[in-house]
Amino acid sequence: MTEYVSLAERVHAELRAQGATVAVAESLTGGLLSAQLVEVAGASLTFRGSVTAYATELKASVLGVDEGLLEVHGPVHPVVARQMAEGVRRLLGATYGLGTTGVAGPTEQDGHAVGTVHLGFAGPGGTVVRSPQLSGDRATIRRKAVAGALELLLDRMAAEASVIGVTRVN
Repeated sequence: MTEYVSLAERVHAELRAQGATVAVAESLTGGLLSAQLVEVAGASLTFRGSVTAYATELKASVLGVDEGLLEVHGPVHPVVARQMAEGVRRLLGATYGLGTTGVAGPTEQDGHAVGTVHLGFAGPGGTVVRSPQLSGDRATIRRKAVAGALELLLDRMAAEASVIGVTRVN
């Protein structure tokens, strides 16, 4: 678990350096991403909050994910992750938003293999989705997804900081 707290510490340091905040929308990770972010002392300065929208209909009604998209493709889709990130960013008034969706197992879901993961990022400079195929048991896939989401946030914050001329934390 230390590895993930370390990533979360780096995230908070970068957010403080930018004067920025983050909010997360979780499905696959079920609150684990939020838990990692709040493990860091002083997290309240940069973490706005989270929505754990495990039920598909909550992705639409709370986060604004397109209902037609959910009907056609289901909740495990890259555009769902993107819209979750955009929705939570807007809903909680954060600089950056993250969204996690996928299949942790133990069995496939709606034709998607165990380990199918979509991580969404939304920020002032736009949105990005990463879709790693992860392996391991349910707990391992969820932990790897948390690490992937934190790494995505760090990568995108660095890219956005270079565009707007913010000094980065090294």
